[in-house]
Amino acid sequence: MLACLQHCVRVYFSTYGCTMNQGDTEVLRALVARRHQVVDSPEKCDAVVVNSCAVVETTERKVLKEVRHHKRCGRRVVLAGCLAAANPEAAAAAGADAVLPPARLAQVEEVLEGKPAAASAPAVRPEMPKLRHGDSAIAIVAISEGCLGRCTYCITKRARGRLRSFHPESIRREVEQALEQGYREIQLTSQDTAVYGRDIGTSLPELLGTLTDIEGEFRIRVGMMNPAYAGEVFDELLDAYDSRKVYRFLHMPVQSGSNEVLEHMRRGYRVEDFVELVEEFRRRFPESTLSTDVIVGYPTEGEREFELTRRLIEELKPEILNITRFSPRPGTEAARLRPLRGGVVKERSRRLTSLMRRIALERNRRYLGRSMEVLVTKHGKNGTLLARNSAYRQVVLRGESAELGDFLRVRVSRVSHTCLFAQEA
Repeated sequence: MLACLQHCVRVYFSTYGCTMNQGDTEVLRALVARRHQVVDSPEKCDAVVVNSCAVVETTERKVLKEVRHHKRCGRRVVLAGCLAAANPEAAAAAGADAVLPPARLAQVEEVLEGKPAAASAPAVRPEMPKLRHGDSAIAIVAISEGCLGRCTYCITKRARGRLRSFHPESIRREVEQALEQGYREIQLTSQDTAVYGRDIGTSLPELLGTLTDIEGEFRIRVGMMNPAYAGEVFDELLDAYDSRKVYRFLHMPVQSGSNEVLEHMRRGYRVEDFVELVEEFRRRFPESTLSTDVIVGYPTEGEREFELTRRLIEELKPEILNITRFSPRPGTEAARLRPLRGGVVKERSRRLTSLMRRIALERNRRYLGRSMEVLVTKHGKNGTLLARNSAYRQVVLRGESAELGDFLRVRVSRVSHTCLFAQEA
C-alpha cells in the first residue's frame, strides 16, 4: 500500500479501452485535482493512475507492461478500471501499489494518500465532477453501467456488473452543464445503450427525447447497442433519431455471420434480426453510418462460419468495421474451449481488414464534391481540424480558421477509407 503522503502529489493519467473508460478518467482527474496536481507527462509525476481495460489479452499485456515500467522508474502506480476488477491478481503481480475497480473509483484521492480502499464506496454517477479535455468539443456522458447480456467470451461483466441506469434528470443536468462549458458533441456511453432505463422504468428513446429538447445547437452520438435489446425499442429509437441533434450513427455489433456461432456466444439474436434492424435504419436514414464489430477466430468458427461472416460484411457494406481476434479471458465460458491456430485467426483477420478498407473507401467516395455541414470537434495532426458531418463521418479540414465547436459548411475534395477531406465552402 502507498505510504501516506502529506504533500501535493503530481499525478499522470493513462487510459485504455472504451469511451466509458475515457469518461471515467475524466471523473478520476476531477477528483484528484481537488487536492493534488494533474500533469500531462509521466516524466513530471510522482504517481500514475492507469485506467485499464480487460477486454482482450493483448490490451491486458500492454496495461501490465506499463505498470511494470512505471514501477521501475520509481513511480507509485494505482491500477484502476476493468482489469482491476476482472484480474486483480495480475495487477498485484505487476507491482501496482493499489487497485481500484470501477465501483471504487471515487476513492482515488484516499488511495493516492496511502489510505486503504473501503470495501464499499459510492458508485461513479453523473453527478460526480468531471475534468474534461479542453482541446476537444466532445463531452462523454455515461448513461448507465453494466449490462443484461450473458456472452460467453466477455469479461467486462465481471468488472461492471449488471445494468445500473442513471436517472434521466441527472444525465440532462450533465449535458446542460457540458453545453454551458462550450462542448458541442455529447457522446452517450454505456456497456449497452439499448438497455438503458429497463431497471428504472424508462428507455433510450425517452432519454434522447429529453436531451434533444435542450435548447442550443449541439449533436449527440449514441454509443454501442446490442441488437437483441435494440430491436425491442427500435421503432421509438428511429423516431428519436429524427432529431437533427442526433448523429445518424448506428453502432451495433454483429460479432459473427453464423447463427450457430452467435448461439454458442449466447448473443440472443440471429443474423437475420441484425440485418433487418440495419435495413430499417438505412431506409429511414439513407445518409447514415453503420459501425459493427466482428470477433474473428471464436473457437467454434470453422471456415464455413467465417465465410458467412465475410459474405455478410460484403453484402451489408458497413461504413466502419471493428475487427477483434478472439482472446480467451479468464473465468469466461469460452476460455474453456479449444482455441483455433493463431495463423488461421491472423489470416482471417487480414482478409476482413482488406475487405473493410475496400468497402469504406467505396462508401466514402459517394461524398466527393458534395457540400455539407460539419461540427468541428478536435485538433488533428499537422495543423488540421477534425470535424463530423450529420452521419458522423470524420472530416479533415486544413487551413481553416474555425474554432472547436463551430458549425461550418464545407465541400469534400478527396477521401480515404478512414475519412473525408474538405475545405470551407
